Amino acid sequence: MRGRIPDSFIDELLARVDIVDVIERRVPLKKAGREWTACCPFHDERSPSFYVSPAKQFYHCFGCGVHGSAVKFLMEYERLEFPDAVEELAQSVGLTVPREGGRDERPREDKTDLYALLDASASWYQQQLPKSPEAQAYCKKRGLDADTIARFRLGWAPAGFDGVIKALGTSDKRLQLLNEAGMVASNERGNKYDRFRERLMFPILDRRGRVIAFGGRVLQSEQGPKYLNSPETPLFHKGRELFALWQVKQANAKLERIVVVEGYMDVIALHQAGLPIAVATLGTATTPEHTEVLFRAAPDVVFCFDGDRAGRAAAWKALESALPRLRDGRQAYFLFLPDGEDPDSLVRKEGKDGFEKRIREAMPLSDYFFNELSHDVNMSSLDGRARLAERARPLIAKLPDGAFRDLMAQELEKRSGARATFETPAVQRAVQRPVAVQRSLVRSAIALLLAQPGLADQVVRPYGFLRLDKPGVELLAELIDLARSRPGINPASLVEHYAERSEYPALQKLMAAAAVGEPETQKVEFFEALARMEQQAVAQRRDALVAKSREGALSDAEKTELRELLAAKRVPTAAAE
Repeated sequence: MRGRIPDSFIDELLARVDIVDVIERRVPLKKAGREWTACCPFHDERSPSFYVSPAKQFYHCFGCGVHGSAVKFLMEYERLEFPDAVEELAQSVGLTVPREGGRDERPREDKTDLYALLDASASWYQQQLPKSPEAQAYCKKRGLDADTIARFRLGWAPAGFDGVIKALGTSDKRLQLLNEAGMVASNERGNKYDRFRERLMFPILDRRGRVIAFGGRVLQSEQGPKYLNSPETPLFHKGRELFALWQVKQANAKLERIVVVEGYMDVIALHQAGLPIAVATLGTATTPEHTEVLFRAAPDVVFCFDGDRAGRAAAWKALESALPRLRDGRQAYFLFLPDGEDPDSLVRKEGKDGFEKRIREAMPLSDYFFNELSHDVNMSSLDGRARLAERARPLIAKLPDGAFRDLMAQELEKRSGARATFETPAVQRAVQRPVAVQRSLVRSAIALLLAQPGLADQVVRPYGFLRLDKPGVELLAELIDLARSRPGINPASLVEHYAERSEYPALQKLMAAAAVGEPETQKVEFFEALARMEQQAVAQRRDALVAKSREGALSDAEKTELRELLAAKRVPTAAAE
């Protein structure tokens, strides 16, 4: 069971949905033999390397390596949590997701109630906006038109300590939900009061357009912190969410570039000016989760910051978060604004065309990287160039293996004179190759079984290969038993049973390794692998007994076993054709 969704339901769901239909609604697919193919939606490419197998109900990209089931695709493409991806798939085929037990777990319905309550809160704040002359005057001063106010669902939190509580906390349960949603706070005596008061309210939406939190801006600086965000809740994690990403996706069928700015009003000003490509982090530095979401949305990401010390510190944190995610095809840029300016003020002065020109001329990550690392270094001295190399090497090592990493290493060598050598994934694979050879037979058998789970029915019990002392042998036996117990299970469903176990990533890679191949050939290779594993098990046992016999420590039964093993020329296969 994953969370509280029964495994049996996941099996039924993945058997009911067609992964080709699920993906084709989001990515145009073309028939290619038994598979379907497309340019990968997860990295930028010109030639299709993304394959979808209807037989295996599995997708795999031979370019960037992503792979998985229909559930995994929705999680990655739509950036959904596992339960939400299951819910969406279930709705598409008319199934209701069942739940299983756990006294300490909050019922799933409460999460739905949280969404509903937050949406009602946004509507209530919207109703208060026209009633506040102060808020109306501020919106007019900032040049916000009615369409923008409606599109972003801007609202007003009036003065007083119980406006939201009186409007929406009409029962103990609803008051508890308000507390859980971060809409109310408590004083030292335990009395609850509205968290947001006298603030312009910005609803924060998730990737499905649902309200999950709020940001509130004071109109007078003496009224408290300029911006106040909702606290972390079951729905809201500020290190993962981006303000206005939903609006950006609604406005752009195909997004080539996305701009990250620092404030809510900067985002809204750019959208209103005709640049609906701006998002903002939520009062926190750019996190690795943010950068992954950004690059999933667009291949080019422009980080826009003030040119002061704080802005440059924030930019460097964004660079560090972006480095491990700069697979080939992804590019990051940095735009630093003139002193005293922000995107809101600049787009008012220069208009859409002027700000677009600044975006086009933004500094590539590579230039910013080397400029920042060498700004206080004497590059004319040997010591200075050595210092640059020492600073740059560990950062370049974070880049994924590929053309960009190679070019960054070459640039470092050009600037410093020091060879930039790293333990690339290719080197790591070479180092690990002796181990891989030892394990390749077991791994091959698992991969072939994942390609055709029905082969498990033809494996004769007891499993002779279980005597082999090698990593993965017990997992292979477990997979065979699981496939036997669920006749007709497809490969994706079989792997999903391990979604919460440490073996899950490895099993996904192994399934991808056998994603393409002739079924009859794979069947022959599978049973040949089992036979060879049995032979290795016999040889392993024989060698152990021979070593023990040299010490004179064999029992009578072991002596008999050793004589039989030495006499045996071949061990019968465990497969029944």
